[in-house]
Amino acid sequence: AEETGLIEKLGEWVLREACAQFQKWRRAGIALPRVGVNVSPRQFQQKGFIETLDKIVRDCGMQASSLEVEITESLLLEATSTVEAMLQKLKATGVQIALDDFGTGYSSLAYLKRFPVDVVKIDRSFVKDLPSDEGSAAITAAIIAMAHSLRKEVVAEGVETPEQLAFLRNLRCDHIQGYHLSVPVSPADLAALIQRTEVHIEITEVCN
Repeated sequence: AEETGLIEKLGEWVLREACAQFQKWRRAGIALPRVGVNVSPRQFQQKGFIETLDKIVRDCGMQASSLEVEITESLLLEATSTVEAMLQKLKATGVQIALDDFGTGYSSLAYLKRFPVDVVKIDRSFVKDLPSDEGSAAITAAIIAMAHSLRKEVVAEGVETPEQLAFLRNLRCDHIQGYHLSVPVSPADLAALIQRTEVHIEITEVCN
């Protein structure tokens, strides 16, 4: 979709569906903190993207802070004044901004200071060998400590075992994402899962 140019229309559809589904859950009494949607660099830089996003949020009747827009490091690598201005404009709408797959690209700690990122998502490559691998453990601990010192939330991706969860809890990681909670499920199955468990789940993907 990225190469053919369909990403813009597809991305807008996913965004609208995610916001609409979030509101359906809220109306059904299923309280969720927010819903996250991945946005590609091309989609983000599409003319009118922020205005379209803002309109979708308002049309759905949801609070902007309930939407988390996930961007990748590749967008920040471009680091043009236009990209920076657009991120500031996006932040002004009230949505949360998450930096996805942190640590996989040419990460710069300056990104976390320069850009209005609210959430740092630790890539699964650092999580998969926890807690036995000393290098992964040290890097994960450092990322969490650094992000918290900058008052940013942290999500650990790819959590699959109780041991990984316990390790991350000990480091006071804010949220986890991965098969230890659940495999990807449909909206109906997700609602049933939430209703029968007391586990705090942050939704980062909507699967239709």
